[in-house]
Amino acid sequence: MMKTCTGTRNGKGVDPDLIEKCRGRLLTMKQELLTRSTNSQADFVQLDRSWADEADMTVVQMTEDQILMSQNRLRKQLLEIESALARIERNEFGVCEETREPIERDRLLSMPYTRLSIEGAEIRESMKRKFAP
Repeated sequence: MMKTCTGTRNGKGVDPDLIEKCRGRLLTMKQELLTRSTNSQADFVQLDRSWADEADMTVVQMTEDQILMSQNRLRKQLLEIESALARIERNEFGVCEETREPIERDRLLSMPYTRLSIEGAEIRESMKRKFAP
């Protein structure tokens, strides 16, 4: 049974069709990221570590660093996607964590993993600037 989000302050819920579109995009994005991660891991394993000289070692080290940074970004993106899918299941999808108001439809369609509406993102950014060292 599909859940629809109705937990906003003003009683407006997120359109069930929008939720399903976003769920489909999230699942597609998840699969693409998993494929990229697998390919990246294969690239890491296949690196030639039989170093001939210091320059070769430097190139291999830089390549390893790039692969590891890429893996870290992919892991963070996967966590955001998993979190969004969990919000769908908890009936909390499409509600801004900052304002508790519905997130804009176009924003959800372009970034279905987002936790914040435009207004909520502006509030968070303002708070970051205010309390930044």
